Amino acid sequence: MPRESRAKKRERAARVLAGLRELYPDARTELDFRSPFELLVATVLSAQATDVSVNKATPALFERFPDAAALAAADPETVEPYIQTIGLFRSKAKNLVAAARRLLEHHDGDVPDSLQELTALPGVGRKTANVVLANAFGVPTIAVDTHVGRLARRFGFSRANDPDKVEADLQKLFEPDDWVYVHHGLILHGRRVCKARKPDCGRCPLCPDCPSCTEPGPL
Repeated sequence: MPRESRAKKRERAARVLAGLRELYPDARTELDFRSPFELLVATVLSAQATDVSVNKATPALFERFPDAAALAAADPETVEPYIQTIGLFRSKAKNLVAAARRLLEHHDGDVPDSLQELTALPGVGRKTANVVLANAFGVPTIAVDTHVGRLARRFGFSRANDPDKVEADLQKLFEPDDWVYVHHGLILHGRRVCKARKPDCGRCPLCPDCPSCTEPGPL
């Protein structure tokens, strides 16, 4: 694909967004949660783990530790058995307990709704904070995980590997009202069609607008 002007890239991004909305009209987070606290915990657990594995572990975890106060009163070793099926469970247990204690000390046990306050919590980076902001509080954000970053580069929307730079590049192409959907739509497309090792270009209707497409065909 020849070098694009910013206007042409925005037009192509709009077509990709329309295609994603047609493919995944109900795209949303696949993590199960009932409160900002549960979403925060689930998102921390989802790092380097599948949403399926997290959703299997969290019902018992939340029954035992239903809020920040209950989790803050625990030792990490008490939390570990509930999440031991999830990767990096020891470090995640330590971070969750520390984050719960900070929530009690600084936020009366409530999950804050600002990026700065969320990223001050142990184990919470920008991506996790953006997921919580978008899905618990409706704040326009684009959380860049491995799927979003990969597809942003394949679509030619960003050349960056750094998630913060990818996020900034995507924000320039899409309107704020679309940011949350862009995150969810790209994730689902990355999981179902545009996979990491072998993208299924032959099934992808977005190929006409993808410079990485090698085998265009209808879905």
